[in-house]
Amino acid sequence: MSKQWQGLIKEYAEFLPVSDKTPIVSLGEGGTPLVYACKLSDALKNQVWLKVEGMNPTGSFKDRGMTVAISKAAEAGAKAVICASTGNTSASASAYAIKAGMKSAVLVPDGKIAMGKLAQAVVHGATLLQVAGNFDDCLVLAQELSENYPVSLVNSVNPDRIEGQKTAAFEVVDVIGEAPDIHVLPVGNAGNITAYWAGYREYFDKSFAKQKPAMWGFQAAGAAPIVDGAKVDNPETIATAIRIGNPASWKQAIAARDESGGLIDKVTDDEILAAYHYLASQEAIFVEPASAAGLAGLFKMQKENKLPTGKNIVITVTGNGLKDPQWALAGAEAAIKIPAKAEEAAIALGLI
Repeated sequence: MSKQWQGLIKEYAEFLPVSDKTPIVSLGEGGTPLVYACKLSDALKNQVWLKVEGMNPTGSFKDRGMTVAISKAAEAGAKAVICASTGNTSASASAYAIKAGMKSAVLVPDGKIAMGKLAQAVVHGATLLQVAGNFDDCLVLAQELSENYPVSLVNSVNPDRIEGQKTAAFEVVDVIGEAPDIHVLPVGNAGNITAYWAGYREYFDKSFAKQKPAMWGFQAAGAAPIVDGAKVDNPETIATAIRIGNPASWKQAIAARDESGGLIDKVTDDEILAAYHYLASQEAIFVEPASAAGLAGLFKMQKENKLPTGKNIVITVTGNGLKDPQWALAGAEAAIKIPAKAEEAAIALGLI
């Protein structure tokens, strides 16, 4: 009989900055599915897997870093935590703070957060401050508060967040048996590409993997400071989770790209939406728009004849589609109205 997953800190304690003195604050995060994408593999002429991070407790990859960050904050005696967020971090931080018996405060850009994510922070009892500015303004304010007042900052500038997030790379290798040739993911604040690269390097150094993947990251065209080489003062994209103009882990993302022989490129909102609908309609994986940026990038590379074939590729899809359902409903056909008769239903379904 297989044992139940215990949460990533217990599963990977030897790789994390924890000890017997660390109170483990967990919601059972990690251990997310790595789904083989049959149709994508055929379409892209590669072996493609989807790392479905929307299966984490609050619906996004943020829980990986948050369990470690909140556990370490609890070990240090923190009573309150603060974060800047476009949504997913606020949902995760507020949930883990509740689990730890802490208060949480969330700074969100005014009018720039998906309702599904806002609802999560609210229902978990976070003190929500909507800031007149973008995410980058929120992060600066959060850092100032943590430096001058008794609250712990749990954004990805906190190294404990990166430590937790790197475990996703461990899981990929543990399931496939080797690191992929290419790992693809969205890039917003750039903590995730940083963390995955750290995880792959660590597993390689400890001989759990014989190779390291090329890291391929994709930003939204309206929020692509790394690609364009300059801070974006007013980032704009439908992909709210990566609507960030000045990534906190900018330098680390470039290092991950260069050290791995990878790339960081950008994709348009139309390309993101096309990939978003493809994942739902062809692979049965419902993600928020930002999560589709990685696949959008692969489609773009294929179109430009820059995508190799016959490779093992893992795409991280970072958040659940229920976070931001408006794009699933936009343009959807209205329900067919019928009387309560089986024959009428059969006709409407094309069965007769």
